[in-house]
Amino acid sequence: MSSLWRRNNQKNKDNTIFLRNGALLLEKLITCCDGTRNPIRSFPAEELKIATNNFAEHQVIKYENYKLYKGFLQNRPVSIMYWCIDEHYDHWKEDSCYNNIIFPIQISHKSFLKLIGCCLDTKLPTLVFESAENGTLADRIHGRDRHHFEPLLLVHRFKIAMEIANAVAYLHIGFRRPIVFKDIKPSNILFDEENVAKLFDFSLSESIPDGETHIKNGRVVGTYGFLAPEYAFRGDCNEKCDVYSFGMLQLVLLTGKKIHEITTDYLSDPLMVYVKRHVENDTLYEIIDPIIVQDSSYYEKEEQLLPFVQLIFECANELPEERPTMMSVAKRLRQLYLSVA
Repeated sequence: MSSLWRRNNQKNKDNTIFLRNGALLLEKLITCCDGTRNPIRSFPAEELKIATNNFAEHQVIKYENYKLYKGFLQNRPVSIMYWCIDEHYDHWKEDSCYNNIIFPIQISHKSFLKLIGCCLDTKLPTLVFESAENGTLADRIHGRDRHHFEPLLLVHRFKIAMEIANAVAYLHIGFRRPIVFKDIKPSNILFDEENVAKLFDFSLSESIPDGETHIKNGRVVGTYGFLAPEYAFRGDCNEKCDVYSFGMLQLVLLTGKKIHEITTDYLSDPLMVYVKRHVENDTLYEIIDPIIVQDSSYYEKEEQLLPFVQLIFECANELPEERPTMMSVAKRLRQLYLSVA
């Protein structure tokens, strides 16, 4: 009798979790989608456990406030985003989790990792995305397993920059209220089985409120070294903050270094001073990723690097009004990519 009571009690708890998650999800979908229909598939928890070998550690692609696993579900490779929740329920993680539902379901663009469905049986919904089995840009550039991948030559880096610029420009102009991604960085760029770069993780993203030009909520979130100065110090955030972060991303693509390896003092020696000094001294090659320099075709393409570096300077300008729009950045990167492809 007692075991039957325990089973019923556990079933009631599971149903409560499912209903709570379902109600929150529906509320947020209705609020954000203006009544448009955006169906996503539902998966049972047991099916996702099987798909990831019981969430085996060797299946993890990236680990932040969640773990993103490689999985194989219904005869196709997928990526499964599982939120790590301890005994103290984290409402910040709840917001981050639902952001990764309400923003992706509005997006139809090849340079974002596509949301396929979710499981509402877990404490926070477990999300199923298309496959990102070839890891992150951070893995490719400076991760421990970078030697397992093909080297990223200049043409590959221009292509990645162009594709991600197109994705961010889409967020800025493709919606009634512009979406600010707020966390552009190498670990949030994933590669599918065809090695196509995909922007991922809307945990920090926000839409600019109606009638406003900025998001002002008093809370600064993001990744050190990628935050625009006006956001880091004053909390002012709009599309130009993404442009700044994208400039930092381009710098990582150029140098192959982590941000904290390039700049050690964010205030007294800004990152751009470091790069400009090498440009002025005609020693740019000293800070370019050796993989680019060692490419046999590098010297035929060397002249294309200066426009790329100039674009970095413009994107990472300390004055937001002096930065280009992401649409302009995407167009210029397309021209650069075509010039070396």
